[in-house]
Amino acid sequence: MCGISGIFDYREKRRIDESLLRRMNDTVSHRGPDDFGTHVEPGVGLGHRRLSIIDLAGGKQPIYNTDGTVAITFNGEIYNYQELRAELRQLGCIFATDSDTEVIVHGWQVWGPECVSRLNGMFAFVIWDRNQDCVFAARDRIGIKPFYYACTADDFFLFGSELKVLLEHPGLERNIMPGAVEDYFTFGYVPEPYTILKNVFKLPPGHTLLVRRGQSVPEPRQYWDISFAPHGNYRVADAEAEIIERLQESVRLRMIADVPLGAFLSGGVDSSAIVAMMSQLSDAPVRTCSISFGDPEFNEARYADQVAKHLQTQHYVEQVDPEDFDLIDHLSYLYDEPYADSSAMPTYRVCELARKQVKVALSGDGGDENFAGYRRYRWHMYEEKVRRRLPQGVRGPLFGTLGRLYPKLDWAPQVLRAKSTLEALGRDSLAGYLHSVSIFPTGLRQRLFSDAFKRELAGYQSIEHFRRYAADAPTDDGLSLVQYLDFKTYLPGDILTKVDRTSMAQGLEVRVPLLDHTFVDWVSGLRPGDKLHGREGKHIFKTSLEQLLPHDILYRPKMGFAVPIGSWFRGPLKDKVAHVLGGEGLADSGFFDVDQLRKIGQDHFSGKSDYTAIIWALLMFDGFHNRVMRGDDARAAA
Repeated sequence: MCGISGIFDYREKRRIDESLLRRMNDTVSHRGPDDFGTHVEPGVGLGHRRLSIIDLAGGKQPIYNTDGTVAITFNGEIYNYQELRAELRQLGCIFATDSDTEVIVHGWQVWGPECVSRLNGMFAFVIWDRNQDCVFAARDRIGIKPFYYACTADDFFLFGSELKVLLEHPGLERNIMPGAVEDYFTFGYVPEPYTILKNVFKLPPGHTLLVRRGQSVPEPRQYWDISFAPHGNYRVADAEAEIIERLQESVRLRMIADVPLGAFLSGGVDSSAIVAMMSQLSDAPVRTCSISFGDPEFNEARYADQVAKHLQTQHYVEQVDPEDFDLIDHLSYLYDEPYADSSAMPTYRVCELARKQVKVALSGDGGDENFAGYRRYRWHMYEEKVRRRLPQGVRGPLFGTLGRLYPKLDWAPQVLRAKSTLEALGRDSLAGYLHSVSIFPTGLRQRLFSDAFKRELAGYQSIEHFRRYAADAPTDDGLSLVQYLDFKTYLPGDILTKVDRTSMAQGLEVRVPLLDHTFVDWVSGLRPGDKLHGREGKHIFKTSLEQLLPHDILYRPKMGFAVPIGSWFRGPLKDKVAHVLGGEGLADSGFFDVDQLRKIGQDHFSGKSDYTAIIWALLMFDGFHNRVMRGDDARAAA
């Protein structure tokens, strides 16, 4: 796991400022604290920061082919590199190192752009080929590793593992894209391929980009997608056995490392399943890490402890400071773009704990997307039943009116909080699902934004992301479709972004066996009713694990990985929130109605409404705006 950076002159072969390249590279020194390297020649510069995991002595980057005409800067791990290495040797390739990175260099020479289809792993890389006078960029199929790129006005192609790499370049224009602001306050992140800045993009998962000298930068090319191809009339018992067999192989591949390795263990189904597989594959006790909270509403530590004892792991636990406020401001630096998932805080702390014990940790991310584990999937399917029975012409006016009239009862028991469901039922399937995942309801976003900014949006709405993906979706099943949408938006934009930035901030590599692309594609073909069975999400996954894990671990109510920030905002952070909502940063941006900002704060402080997620999103946007757009970091340094 590493950090990459680079500059390519796609107009001609102008001199690359090596000191600038080094500064760009150093912005991601946290991703690679063990080593660094650069390659510079007329028209191209590659930078690399290394976190040494495989071939500690020989894996320094950039890595070259035999005659030095091909170079690569690579972030990630290739799990099938040993098999590919043997195949490439038979084809005449000569290897100078034992690293997985060199496999890609020779794979490019033999297979060209199709080399990515041979790789099983998580990766983002750029290859420079002097003979073809081009750079070739690729990102893994699921989007585990990040890749940002931009073109400057004077025809330089910039790239890096994080946005801060590109921000270091003086030729990068810092103009916010209006639609990205709407997206952020809908999703809590800016979905691929866009970023918060107009001319900066994220290479989408499963895509490559080939940039040739003398030609304009083309659109990325997709090389993989989830198929959702049905397996036919299989026996459930056979599918359960194959789930375990496939997951065990995925875990085995991800246990290959030349450094200490362990796992996150929350006590939930997914992380417990990964640790169970590791325990079967390891002769020594697996090292597991979890964090605990003083507030029992947010504390899963007792479940993690139960699983650790059941599997006889070497378990490490630390309690998080109940007033871990200092981390809030640091998160805006880690993410560069505004990012509104507050579970980044406990994720940061569990990565911090894990790094004290290991250098590689396996996680259970991806189980909910694979096996329909989110509660919102269940509610969406209930709503779909109503949509099928009532035509939109009846349903829209009926439930739209009921949703507007029904009060927002954040303080009431869950059974009485029907407003959101009524509003969703008045919409079509895509709009209804968007409503369920939005951090800001559509009406509140409309009130939040200033009139001038709404004119800039020119009618744009975030539903366009869902419509674009749904139009090309490989399935028309209601459950499979929303899973597909999450694989395209929520998983790379929120979950994987969160884990990548928090782990890399600690110099920790995180591997995700449940997101092995062959496992993901196979699971996608299981019957939807085997995943969401009545009210039980992840049904077939749980039944397949019954011989390995305690029943009360598999079937206990799902808990989120969260911190009690709602009470913080009414207590010790009340003054900070009031300052941000009424301060010059958000007001000066021109995006917001200042009176509405203050009202959000007042309603939350009084307990009239629970605006926890909304206030957090505003705090993170304020941190981004102050640092990236107003240059507060630069002024502080000066």
